[in-house]
Amino acid sequence: MTDRKNTPSLDTLFAQANGAIDSQTGGVVPPLQSATTFVRDENYDPLSPNHIYARDDNDLTRLGEDMLAQAEHAEDGLLLPSGMAAIAAVMRTVPNGGRIIMQSGIYWGATKWTRDFCARRDIELIEVDCSDLSALQQVAQPAQILWIETPSNPYLKTVDIAACAKVAREIGAALVVDSTAATPVISQPLDHGADIVMHSATKGINGHSDVLAGFLACKDAQGELWQNLKTDRHDAGAVMGSFEAWLLIRGMRTLPLRMERMCSNALAIAEHLENHDRVESVLYPGLKSDAGHEVASRQMAGGFGSLLSFCTKGSREDALKTVGKMKLFKRATSLGGVESLVEHRHTIEDTVPDNLLRLSVGIENIGDLIDDLNQSLT
Repeated sequence: MTDRKNTPSLDTLFAQANGAIDSQTGGVVPPLQSATTFVRDENYDPLSPNHIYARDDNDLTRLGEDMLAQAEHAEDGLLLPSGMAAIAAVMRTVPNGGRIIMQSGIYWGATKWTRDFCARRDIELIEVDCSDLSALQQVAQPAQILWIETPSNPYLKTVDIAACAKVAREIGAALVVDSTAATPVISQPLDHGADIVMHSATKGINGHSDVLAGFLACKDAQGELWQNLKTDRHDAGAVMGSFEAWLLIRGMRTLPLRMERMCSNALAIAEHLENHDRVESVLYPGLKSDAGHEVASRQMAGGFGSLLSFCTKGSREDALKTVGKMKLFKRATSLGGVESLVEHRHTIEDTVPDNLLRLSVGIENIGDLIDDLNQSLT
């Protein structure tokens, strides 16, 4: 377990890459080592005890894991090659004939993969709206995993982590929280009782739409679940390459600054759209009118994330027309990058209302973004 005492603020931790320098040159940027294997001496002892083979021994991966584990107030962390790789690793710890309780209406990739996985492995999957605690309590029964996502994608529902942790303890399940839309800068689910926190680090953690990555962090590094996850990553080879880890760390160095601007922009846009006569509804936990605002205010510090959705008035065609007129918001999937994106989610996931538009708000000038939305909604 890493000693977290007297650790610096997140701003300093990320900006200085946890104090990493190149020991050979004194460079202030962590060096990129591309070797996959490392030599031994004439007695076949490793020249460096921590460098035998790149699947296990990657200094950049270790650095990224330690930075993110500190940010999550975690005992340990694991980087994986994508968010879905992280999700799959957790689900694979559930034995045949086991049970998973999963929040409904969350990231479609997680839902679809888990449904298929459970069908193949004879695992019972219970899907329930975990933002409704009474609904969760009604279906609660012994399970291996209770999986929640807060804020959720694309509905931006807020789930009470502490309340779900209590339910998880009662049914013997590990509470796993997908905190991708929040990032470790504004929410630390482990502090509220979660056992594992998961991120698609592709999104806000990296923030530049140029690398795939996933991350898991744990409350108990000695527990069976975490040990199984570490073994799974090692044996399945679900590891990041050096260049991807280097890119991820470079992006992380501005994470607090980016999130501050993106959260500010997202809230301003949500408040503007809430009063727009061409908008039916706005889904964003930062709005005081949002059903999850009070819980989100307790769980999130310094902002409510860069993701929001809104429903336009009119038909599917009206929504698509609005998207088609946008000039600054790029029509693309994903979220958390410095550039603002818009997605007509129904095109990807047909259970979502066909007038719902999902925005990933970037760091651009807020006046420019609002002007773009105004002209597209006319």
